[in-house]
Amino acid sequence: MPTSDNVEAKLRHLPNRPGVYLMKDAAGEVIYVGKAKSLRSRVRSYFQAGTTHSIKTRELVRRIEDLETIVVDTEAEALILESNLIKEKRPRFNITLKDDKTYPYIKVTAERFPRVYVTRRLEKDGSRYFGPYTDVRRMRQSLELVKRLYTVRSCRHDLPDARVDRPCLDHELGLCKAPCVGLQSQEEYAAMIDEILDVLGGHTKRAAARIRQDMQAAALEMNFERAAELRDALQRLESMEQRQRVLDMAGADRDVVGFARDGAEGCGVVLQIREGKLLGREAQFLTNLADESDEDAIGAFVTRLYAGRGQRDAEGVPGEILLPMDFADRALLEELLRGLCGRVVRVAAPERGKKVSLVGLADQNARHLLEERKLIGNRAAERAPDALYELQESLGLSQIPRTLVCFDISHTQGTETVASAVFFENAEPNKGEYRKFRIKGQWGNDDFASMHEVVTRYFSRRVEENLPLPDLAVIDGGKGQLGAALKALAALGLEEQAVISLAKKEEEVFVPHRSDPVRLSRRSQSLRLLQRIRDEAHRFAVSYNRKLRTKRTVRSELSAIPGVGAARQKALLARFGSLRAVATASEAEIASLPGFGPALARKVLEHVRAA
Repeated sequence: MPTSDNVEAKLRHLPNRPGVYLMKDAAGEVIYVGKAKSLRSRVRSYFQAGTTHSIKTRELVRRIEDLETIVVDTEAEALILESNLIKEKRPRFNITLKDDKTYPYIKVTAERFPRVYVTRRLEKDGSRYFGPYTDVRRMRQSLELVKRLYTVRSCRHDLPDARVDRPCLDHELGLCKAPCVGLQSQEEYAAMIDEILDVLGGHTKRAAARIRQDMQAAALEMNFERAAELRDALQRLESMEQRQRVLDMAGADRDVVGFARDGAEGCGVVLQIREGKLLGREAQFLTNLADESDEDAIGAFVTRLYAGRGQRDAEGVPGEILLPMDFADRALLEELLRGLCGRVVRVAAPERGKKVSLVGLADQNARHLLEERKLIGNRAAERAPDALYELQESLGLSQIPRTLVCFDISHTQGTETVASAVFFENAEPNKGEYRKFRIKGQWGNDDFASMHEVVTRYFSRRVEENLPLPDLAVIDGGKGQLGAALKALAALGLEEQAVISLAKKEEEVFVPHRSDPVRLSRRSQSLRLLQRIRDEAHRFAVSYNRKLRTKRTVRSELSAIPGVGAARQKALLARFGSLRAVATASEAEIASLPGFGPALARKVLEHVRAA
């Protein structure tokens, strides 16, 4: 594979060490950043002759004019460096993550006397951020609760260095204990902030216990007004807890990752569960996924989400992170988080039980956000039903099969061979896109040859007319019919077209390049959808075959009448459609047809009524 002299020279001297490589174009712009356990073998693999690369990788290699490598001690360090460089350089050939920054956060500043307020800007200033809050009302309720329970300062003084003569109005109203004039120590204020961090982080047990204790003490001191205030605050705290969905009766802390994909775009979601309750949701949109697997996309999302955190932010990482599927660097991420958090963080893809249900819920959130993003500004579009997402996941499709076409062959002992192509859009039939074919080749009972012909004719027509290709083609039949369709698509240069076959006997789904069939659950929405489109294709093909068979029978009967040739047979069929209709017609109606007169009309009626 041809390379520039500069790249050729650097390839000869690559170190056999872990590190990060940066690939640059002719303008010196970084277009790709990657990590490697061995820089020598990984980088050279891009340029080896005879290596089969994806379209995206081939285009990347074509543009490379220079490369730079950075050596580190461990693969975990390479993972962190790769994540940081991608965020900084934003290379065009890497998977792109777009932070969901339109939603607000609650910020607890990193000052010696921290403040608590709402912000929409994330800054690396050592502060703690809680959110993003997609439900702004819930965020306001949380902030109001903090202000009722705690005396957090609202001033912007640089405490304790700032010199203040007297407390502000907040102190007079009981909203602040005036640390500005030394009426509250830094230790006492820090203890209050620690409790606030617990409440915002979803850990409310300590705060609730402290409030109950203070309430009882106030009641014993006959300070009933203060006791009532604390009672109301406790009720607000408990009410906020109850509104959060209970996901884990064991009260565990974990992050649950969900993922949804539609072609080159995707969405990653993290459900933040603390003490068994859903505290919040974080989401990022992924682009540039054209030639990336789901595993690579999830790996990029999770790694960049957690690897770039500082020591202070690492405190908020729970002890367990659940994934929808495993990815190559999962063990590396665990190692990285162990060093960052100073404790074990388990990163796993569950296979059964309650945890699988939690991941399913996160996946649903990702689907919802991805669909919402695609539908904004397109009122005519409809949300894809769950059956299509289920079908995408079960068959390993890179794109949601919003449009499906299904082919079926029908014949009568090798005669009147026809085919149907029915079209479904968003899991519903679009009859305006239905097509029927009379097979031209004399294939007899050879369904494979007939399928090859109809797939060729259907897709070549759509290419010629510049019509969009379906997201998924479904073939009624088994491996043989699927093989015939694949050969037809390859001849047209459409190897990337997604195609499967559905065998009726065992309802097995055959996919290309896989010897064993996919067995979908009999109760799954995806199988019911495939059965529905298959049955509709069968109905449409059989009805067309029956129509042709009826015409052949009618013509056979009419051809026995002297003086009624092919043209007159066609005229009778076009006007009446069947022998029964001809038999019930009047002599005048038949005589009015081109080429007919009263005498021939009488002869026709005598023949068909006697039959």
